[in-house]
Amino acid sequence: MADNFLERHREEYERRKQRWLLRKKLHLHSGKKGTPRSGVDKPDDEAL
Repeated sequence: MADNFLERHREEYERRKQRWLLRKKLHLHSGKKGTPRSGVDKPDDEAL
């Protein structure tokens, strides 16, 4: 095509794919799963 439609869309797709893969990688290996918050103090009796 004269306006490089397919090439542009392929490049945009590859950029979106790289961003998605990076976010996926960072999310899976973030190490935050199941870690308790240490900065929050809970009262002993919550029925106050």
